[in-house]
Amino acid sequence: MATTMTVKGQVTIPKKVRDALKLAPGDGVDFDVNREGQVVVHKTRGRSGVKRGRFDSARGKAQVKWRTDDLMALLRGAD
Repeated sequence: MATTMTVKGQVTIPKKVRDALKLAPGDGVDFDVNREGQVVVHKTRGRSGVKRGRFDSARGKAQVKWRTDDLMALLRGAD
């Protein structure tokens, strides 16, 4: 499972490792080096410092259940 580091120091975590750690987009990871010089990757408990989108906090919160035809009629006005 070799990978190549980018000029920014970024690498892709191989799918086999992501699956074993049950990593999903937005999950935090922690890197350690053990006494033998091996790098050990751990999934962190919370989310990483990934910035949420500006609409993420509002997603799924609407209480009004509009039908598409009713909403379009309201927006377009009377014919």
